[in-house]
Amino acid sequence: MDQLQKARQEMDRASIIEATQQTVSAGVENGPYVVERGALSRVGAYLQLDRRVLILTDDGVPPVYAETVAEACSYPVILTYPQGEDTKSFEVLADVAAVMLEHGFTRTDCVVAVGGGVIGDLAGFAAAIFMRGIDFYNIPTTLLAQVDSSIGGKTAINHEGIKNCVGAFYQPKKVVIDPNVLSTLPPRQISNGMAEAIKMALTCDRELFEKIEAGNPMDMLDEIILSSLRIKKSVVDRDATEKSLRRVLNFGHTLGHGIESQASLRDGDRALYHGECVSLGMLCMCAPEVRDRLIPVLRKAGLPTETDVDIDASLSAVSHDKKMDGSRINYVYCPEVGSFEFRSASLEEFAEVVKESGAY
Repeated sequence: MDQLQKARQEMDRASIIEATQQTVSAGVENGPYVVERGALSRVGAYLQLDRRVLILTDDGVPPVYAETVAEACSYPVILTYPQGEDTKSFEVLADVAAVMLEHGFTRTDCVVAVGGGVIGDLAGFAAAIFMRGIDFYNIPTTLLAQVDSSIGGKTAINHEGIKNCVGAFYQPKKVVIDPNVLSTLPPRQISNGMAEAIKMALTCDRELFEKIEAGNPMDMLDEIILSSLRIKKSVVDRDATEKSLRRVLNFGHTLGHGIESQASLRDGDRALYHGECVSLGMLCMCAPEVRDRLIPVLRKAGLPTETDVDIDASLSAVSHDKKMDGSRINYVYCPEVGSFEFRSASLEEFAEVVKESGAY
């Protein structure tokens, strides 16, 4: 990496960290997002719902959450789909569009996602393409979605077994985050979300990583959510469509998505969640001394640090990654806590980096 590129990355990292130094407290409204305990019960005060509102949710989300939103709407339509990645499909997307047409939705109406990342991706993409774009609101109900996917504007569906290969950048008009809804999540889903928060702390905020390292993450969820959002917003504000700086948010995802493609073929508890795959994907993308500190943090958060997933098959799946640039793969490397580097390699070179790391 040349000196100019390194200097630019240091400036980018400094600006991200500066954006996280605001006072962290409950009840924060910062532009496109609101973080407040009890916000779901006051959703009508935050969102413009006096119009036709399509509320998308899945059967893994307590129905009362979507019903609470519907009570604040003048014309609500609730659609509930099965939970899981299979819902992010052309078939479901077509069904969503058909329902909106059936109920007379126009360009002045809106879509509200009430759920995790799958529902957020589907709802956002539906809003992006219906009538060439209508308002989209996101109410994330998982920690993973609250700290990461709910803001930033990435929307997509899956196709031909490839995750998120059809989509668009489409920013939500507002995101309402109520940490109280996390009380209904099983512990493994909390861990799933912690992976994304740890990813951002490790690359962009040494102080946050050290707090997680020294304490109990479950005792600081509000702070972790707010700090993660501020990191992501700072990055997205500088690079909305992932041309440069936003690639830092892909740390752990390059191999992680490959692992996820293999783990998704498994049944029941043998399948791995997205955050668990990111956890594994981070291990080979950092310096040995960073990995030594990262492993106990991941374990404390309930995340895996070992896997029996076929790494060679996972590496093969990397060739379909959206971060491919011709025959080369762009990836993020963490040389020390709170820092990052952008690197590029051929698929063969990337495979060597993974295998020589000794992480698996």
